Amino acid sequence: MLRLENVSFNYENGAEVLKNINLKVQPGENISIIGESGCGKSTLLQLIYGLLHTDGKIFWKETELLGPYFNLVPGEDFIKYLAQDFDLMLPLSVAKNVGKYLSNMYPEKKEKRIKELLEVVELEEFADRKTKLLSGGQQQRVALARALAKEPELILLDEPFSHIDHFRKNNLRRKLFRYLKEKNITCIVATHDITDALSFADTTMVLKNHKIYAKASPEKLYNNPPNKYVASLFGDVNEVMFKDIISEENSRKKIILYPEEIKIIENSPIKAQVLHSYFKGNSYLIEAKLKNTTIYIDHSHAIQPGALISLKVSKKLIEKRRK
Repeated sequence: MLRLENVSFNYENGAEVLKNINLKVQPGENISIIGESGCGKSTLLQLIYGLLHTDGKIFWKETELLGPYFNLVPGEDFIKYLAQDFDLMLPLSVAKNVGKYLSNMYPEKKEKRIKELLEVVELEEFADRKTKLLSGGQQQRVALARALAKEPELILLDEPFSHIDHFRKNNLRRKLFRYLKEKNITCIVATHDITDALSFADTTMVLKNHKIYAKASPEKLYNNPPNKYVASLFGDVNEVMFKDIISEENSRKKIILYPEEIKIIENSPIKAQVLHSYFKGNSYLIEAKLKNTTIYIDHSHAIQPGALISLKVSKKLIEKRRK
């Protein structure tokens, strides 16, 4: 188990990044960390790995992980950290990069391991190619395979798919996170990607104002966001007054609604005027004006600007969000 106790970090100029972070991560658990740029996601990974110093305590099982004030070479054998800069040996081949930290005493075993990892990151055909000739996304996949080579107990991933083409990204992360679960490797992912944050994590954690702002299962955090900020990390979001969507309501309190939670129906007392329609592939995002608030609605087809539409929100959902 990974355990953080009162972990804080300030820059040399005194600027605070993280303050009193307390966290427990179970073996084999996948945690996604989300939040706006500069909130401390990457810093937290670097603190855990030992690249930065904290006066707090960080433990893996019963071993305290000490930072750069104590270790000349950062990190531990059982932890791997994939940074955003990859740190590859560009003149060498893909296979040699992946096998950099594997023993040469058993060449057949090493070769088999490299092949296995290249299959995970879908780079088998590039094994003998010099790494400098690869694209940024391909280099990121090489770095990912290398991080897994000496199978870690804990892996820290900082935006691990940021350079990878969308068409390949989906299949790759399914394979990667399935592999981590099969091997019971604990994983912490710092990400801006909604799919990383929700689809594969056991727990999603939000950083804001130097602290853990929210933490829950992805389903709970998405379905019951504590505020608009948290909801907005998952995409478009609406914050409207209850009285604007319930005709008999007088309260000025607000409710958070995702675009798919507002329905356009044939007729209702709740009216809005369409401003724009944005094509999303399998649906359209309708931008409309509800009283004095701009809202966004998922709909099956485009609607002409200026059209008046009738809206409905589930009563069950309203009562759930009212709590």
